[in-house]
Amino acid sequence: MCGRYTLTPSLDVILEHYALEDKIESYRPRYNIAPSQDVPVVRLSLEPPRRILTPMHWGLIPHWAKDKKIGYHMINAVGETLAEKPSFRTPFKKHRCLIPASGYYEWMPTGAKTKQPYYIQIPDSEVFSFAGLWEYWEG
Repeated sequence: MCGRYTLTPSLDVILEHYALEDKIESYRPRYNIAPSQDVPVVRLSLEPPRRILTPMHWGLIPHWAKDKKIGYHMINAVGETLAEKPSFRTPFKKHRCLIPASGYYEWMPTGAKTKQPYYIQIPDSEVFSFAGLWEYWEG
């Protein structure tokens, strides 16, 4: 996943796109979502079984971690090693989710110390998904 993204559609558009019924009160369109912030995530709820939209903290904190600061370094899982790394192994098997987005930023170097952000989106699509992982953690 990228380091910054946007989620700008209305809540109704998101609910319709994912066939969700429950609203979350904290939703608002955002244009610069960054790691360590709470973000809306679509995941399965077991009681009763259904998809839900819920806020989650961006930055995976493994259940065994002693400090939540590890989440600042774990914002991106690489598909090639996902099933092997201890931090991602259990979430990959049991806790997958969808992260709604409307676009994301990638930075390209323009000089020795400067970068230019480029905004990437899907034409004619208000919302798409990043694949995500989540975990339970108690400090």
